[in-house]
Amino acid sequence: MIAEFRLPDLGEGLTEAEVVTWLVAPGDAVSLNQTLAEVETAKAIVELPSPYEGTVSALHAEAGQTIAVGAPLIAFDVVGEDEDGPAPASDSEEKAQPNLVGYGAAPTTAGRPARRARRIGATPAPVDTAVLEAAPHDASPSAAVDAVIERPRSTPPVRAHAKRLGIDLVLIAADVGDRVITRRDVDAYAERIAARTPRADDLSSTPTPSTASVLTDAERETRIPIRGVRKHTAAAMVQSAFTAPHVTVFHTVDVTATMDLLSTLRDDRALSAHRIGPLAVVAKAVCLALGRTPGLNSRWDEAAGEIVQHNYVDLGIAAATDRGLIVPMIRDAEQLTLVGLADAVKSLAEVARAGKTSPAELAGGTFSISNIGVFGVDAGTPILPPGQSGILAVGAVRRQPWEHHGEIALRQMMTLSLSFDHRLVDGAEGASFLKDVADILEEPGRAMLLR
Repeated sequence: MIAEFRLPDLGEGLTEAEVVTWLVAPGDAVSLNQTLAEVETAKAIVELPSPYEGTVSALHAEAGQTIAVGAPLIAFDVVGEDEDGPAPASDSEEKAQPNLVGYGAAPTTAGRPARRARRIGATPAPVDTAVLEAAPHDASPSAAVDAVIERPRSTPPVRAHAKRLGIDLVLIAADVGDRVITRRDVDAYAERIAARTPRADDLSSTPTPSTASVLTDAERETRIPIRGVRKHTAAAMVQSAFTAPHVTVFHTVDVTATMDLLSTLRDDRALSAHRIGPLAVVAKAVCLALGRTPGLNSRWDEAAGEIVQHNYVDLGIAAATDRGLIVPMIRDAEQLTLVGLADAVKSLAEVARAGKTSPAELAGGTFSISNIGVFGVDAGTPILPPGQSGILAVGAVRRQPWEHHGEIALRQMMTLSLSFDHRLVDGAEGASFLKDVADILEEPGRAMLLR
């Protein structure tokens, strides 16, 4: 019997998703909970597990296509069904219940589901890697690779990077073997292919205008579809810019004492397992300062005609990824110690770089921090995430001459840039918050005075 799997609700009110890549094809045999496809919502890439065991009969969407929640995604010829209809259900079978994406259906058989075979029924044969490297990028992988039976293992950002370079991961898997393919593997393979490609000046020592490389109209530009995170981010920034009246204030801070404190903490063997950096201290200072200026931890509810003041801090940490800027949250950040915040920041960064941030981790947020200092930038005008009344941009730490105790000395300086919603926060309150954060960074001991 044919069973259809429709695109499930991926959470947080998302109504559609884009099919990034199919991991199965019509005719493939799939097992329960085997990953069928990767889809990209406005917030994250999600792997869809199979709710059935059977054979793929049809794909209802192509890679790159955007489909609505509830629309048919894939059809299966379900195992155990015959032409006369479904087999009688046993007393132990329960009515199917919706499952959360990422958890899959309840397993009915023991054992680990195998990764999808690249070519069902293919017989392994020795692989000539020299032939693989010489093959054109647009050649069919199945025509060149018979030995790579299973789908190569990698993370979504690595697969996206390889796709942009026009490289099939099957070719790389033939080189590196049965292990997770990394971005470094993709770049190394791309360099080898480039080295094998003849250069124009090698083909002719006296090139003429007729043999010179001339870009066509199509080659003079690259058009990139506006999808996924980039599309969502653009819409959110436009909404924020034209809804909330932004005000930005700047303050340059002497953070020498903070940097000295961090140096001491790094030398403490009891803290050797934790990477406590300036961003963790800034996050702690923000949590403390928000307790004194609650307007920056509020949102404007236009429909209800109310200002909603949060008595907790869900702290957003902006992270730049291959898919664009995302802002995962540290929930109840005000309850964490400095060490706890440092661990949370590290974990968020690692998950974001791996492309595994879930939609739930990106939802909500009461205040955000953007660490533009990692790019060597001193200051900027950050745009408020929708629904928040404040965002702090943290600049680079630089050694420069500065007045200190009546003399000029080399000090470690940082510029803070605070943007806030002027409907909720007036200039005095914004300046007071920024001064509280700066005071803690200038003299970390002042944190003992705040509550």
